[in-house]
Amino acid sequence: QVQVVESGGGLVQPGGSLRLSCAVSTASFRFIAMAWYRQGPGKQRDLVASITRGGSGNYTDSVKGRFTISRDNAKNTMYLQMNNLKPDDTAVYYCNTDKITGPLFSWGQGTQVTVSS
Repeated sequence: QVQVVESGGGLVQPGGSLRLSCAVSTASFRFIAMAWYRQGPGKQRDLVASITRGGSGNYTDSVKGRFTISRDNAKNTMYLQMNNLKPDDTAVYYCNTDKITGPLFSWGQGTQVTVSS
């Protein structure tokens, strides 16, 4: 069973930056379109950004120009660089497939991002 492990979250002030990582335990990683999701307090889990097998990223409007998704297929790892963070970005961040090109893996524990002064 494929496992995903998210890391890199933390407490940051508004305007700060964080880089999240997602390690995926499958040798087929390079063939899978991936995505970052987040679930804020009292909210549903929503898509934040997705990345194709070839490395092209797509973003939800609220993070465009601030977040950058990337992947390193040699390391079976995906990243999310988050800049100019806002309090509304506070959430648990999860990684998984994009749900479109393949089935979801089991969800990991996520990584908490808290943006607060």
